[in-house]
Amino acid sequence: MKRALVTGGSGDIGSAICRKLAADGAHVVVHANRNLDQAEAVAEAIRAAGGAAEAVQFDVTDADRTAAALERLAGPIQILVNNAGIHEDVVMPGMRRDQWSSVIDVTLNGFFNVTQPLLMAMMATRWGRIVNLSSVSALVGNRGQTNYAAAKSGLHGATKSLSLELASRGITVNAVAPGIIQSKMTEGSFDKEAIGRLVPMKRAGTADEVADLVAFLASDRASYISGQIISINGGMI
Repeated sequence: MKRALVTGGSGDIGSAICRKLAADGAHVVVHANRNLDQAEAVAEAIRAAGGAAEAVQFDVTDADRTAAALERLAGPIQILVNNAGIHEDVVMPGMRRDQWSSVIDVTLNGFFNVTQPLLMAMMATRWGRIVNLSSVSALVGNRGQTNYAAAKSGLHGATKSLSLELASRGITVNAVAPGIIQSKMTEGSFDKEAIGRLVPMKRAGTADEVADLVAFLASDRASYISGQIISINGGMI
């Protein structure tokens, strides 16, 4: 049984990814920073459905504590979904330094802090899947999200470079860039009129639709797909 780690696994998209990976046969480690109770609930629901799961808590921006938490995991992680992220939306002229640095820290430093310690063990198995959650904002930009778009764009570059470094070891690295997805994170950001104007399909996507794409990229069926930025956005771009 392959072991999967999903950072930010207690949120709407993260929990959908956890459930889908578990349904596909992986032992899923559900990560949370503040919401450990929710991560535990996701893991319990997976176990109740006959799957294998556990919860873990650490702050991805704290390199030492992240490394310590990863060392306590039993066995190598072969599927890693870097889903943890935050947004601090404000136009650049009014943006505080901490609003810039916190978003960059979680997305980019968090990606490094989680991914780098897991690579040698993953490489030793000669099979791995790394999927980084990005955003359509990194592809087209969005007012009030200069920090968020910059962070996710940096993740695109990291995805492409790391995919080259790991290609000969049977490890693929891809990024998924969702558009407008129904979740607590987007509540109040897009009303029905805005969605109709921005999305050709005239609806928001669902967390399960994102999870289906992530699970495909994490499967054997996607063994020849690597270094790609795949957007799921209802035809926005």
